[in-house]
Amino acid sequence: MSRPPMALDTPQQDIEEEIVSGVGEGDENMEEVIEQEGYSSSTPSSTLTWISWFCSLPGHEYFCEVKEDFIEDDFNLTGLNSVVPFWKEAMEMVLDVEPDEDSSKIPDVSIVESSAEMLYGLCHQRYILTRMGLEAMLDKYESGVFGSCPRVYCVGYNVVPCGRSDIPGVDTVKLFCPNCNDIYTPPSSRYQGVDGAYFGTTFAHLFFQSYRELAPAPFWKAPITNPNSQKIIEGGGGARGSPFVNPNQYGGQKRPEGYVYVPRIYGFKVSERAKNGPRMQWLRLRPESPAELDLIDWRGKWIDDGEDGYDDDQDEEGDRPMEDFDPVCALPRPRSDRC
Repeated sequence: MSRPPMALDTPQQDIEEEIVSGVGEGDENMEEVIEQEGYSSSTPSSTLTWISWFCSLPGHEYFCEVKEDFIEDDFNLTGLNSVVPFWKEAMEMVLDVEPDEDSSKIPDVSIVESSAEMLYGLCHQRYILTRMGLEAMLDKYESGVFGSCPRVYCVGYNVVPCGRSDIPGVDTVKLFCPNCNDIYTPPSSRYQGVDGAYFGTTFAHLFFQSYRELAPAPFWKAPITNPNSQKIIEGGGGARGSPFVNPNQYGGQKRPEGYVYVPRIYGFKVSERAKNGPRMQWLRLRPESPAELDLIDWRGKWIDDGEDGYDDDQDEEGDRPMEDFDPVCALPRPRSDRC
């Protein structure tokens, strides 16, 4: 990079000092460019660590910076040395430790870089389950870094990242919405290279269990509409302007969005029993009051159905396909209206 022309009235002594020092305005501009590009210098004067550099990469906005003390604790890394290849070299790269002479035998540095990314991702999966990790992710959640739910009737509910598996290489990162309890693919393609195991299957649900004021209540009552005046009368769920108070202090403390899309043809509802009828409605409807939550047991069945036994074979690992049953009879209602 060429230096800018010097002014004619510059003293000769200043010019000589600049030539001797070898540091001019052009070099300062080059340093600024290097910092903007995200490169880290190997000199001790550089303050950008590998962890900060990794979290600042495009597509890594969901990651929080894991404390080095957490990574240096062997107890937190139990079992990872058998999963991550080139364990020692990857640890040295993540912690910015000078490599040993044996590291020069590795043919390609990119192998160590991929191992360092896997090591940090698996450490990140465990770190966000701790108190410090939850607080770091809470700041990102409140800032809207993770985005909002793409479902229209969730009305912009904030989402959190999650994974479908705790094992690397199974699936990419997904976004969990606490209002509709469903997961979605991130809107940008730059997140397709982020492994979902780096966030795991536990964080999203532990996050809303820890911060219940951010989770929606499990019940919702639609506002009553007066057909004459077309005005909304506040019901059990209340309108948006009314304060929401959940009588159950251990449940979600935020007002839920309970509207569900209804398919219509020329204004008439499509029957739920039709082959092309709605199939997701029963997943997102909520009971109208917290009292209806007491009418079902922990399995989602009516308490007085007389089924005392429970078949453990019904539990299957992973996600299950939607069951074929009448959605009208699947929701909690008064006992006189049950099927």
